Amino acid sequence: MQKKYLAEAIGTFVLVLGGCGTAVFDAKNVGVLGVSIAFGLTLLTMAYAIGPISGCHINPAVTVGLVIAGRTDKKDLAGYVIAQILGGIVAAGLIYAIASGTELGYDLKGGLASNGYGEHSPGGYGLPAAILAEVVLTALLLFVVLGTTDKRAAAGFAGLPIGLALTLIHLISIPITNTSVNPARSIGPALFVRGWALEQLWVFIAAPVVGAIVGALLYRAVQEPEAAAT
Repeated sequence: MQKKYLAEAIGTFVLVLGGCGTAVFDAKNVGVLGVSIAFGLTLLTMAYAIGPISGCHINPAVTVGLVIAGRTDKKDLAGYVIAQILGGIVAAGLIYAIASGTELGYDLKGGLASNGYGEHSPGGYGLPAAILAEVVLTALLLFVVLGTTDKRAAAGFAGLPIGLALTLIHLISIPITNTSVNPARSIGPALFVRGWALEQLWVFIAAPVVGAIVGALLYRAVQEPEAAAT
């Protein structure tokens, strides 16, 4: 495995462990705000830790968007996505193993921070709302990623606004879908919960990818001609 793929697997592992782990172990204490900050902090820290190695996509939708925007070579798409999904699965497995370490164990009916809509949405939001939220918020994430990593942006600071954007996205959408905007983050927990989580998983793969493409195309539309040509 190339080093950049290994970096993506590690980064996605940390993202899922930090964000979903906080949701599973401590959501009652930290609430929506705390879980949102956990996801944002993990992305921020990984941006500086592995950004120089792989670009710190740690999200298949982000990789797709960056390919569409011409920032990532399409030959790396499969390697990045596979590594990200594997990282998410390993992290979800670790969370489940730790959560099962109490006398009562862990009831997978708790969801392991899986994403869902309808009766599995924290706020009872239906399928149309879930799709709309995931598409729009993933587009927002891609727009921020592309803008802050533009060659004209201040060098060395991209991790901070991207991490803050992910925090904001979670504050908006945890009540709607438990927030995906990242297929790898959704696939990991769903594989352990199975049942309804797998049945609804298609939304949290398709909608973020569509949103990423929308975000990439929107950013290309607002680029200055000189920047778009480079």
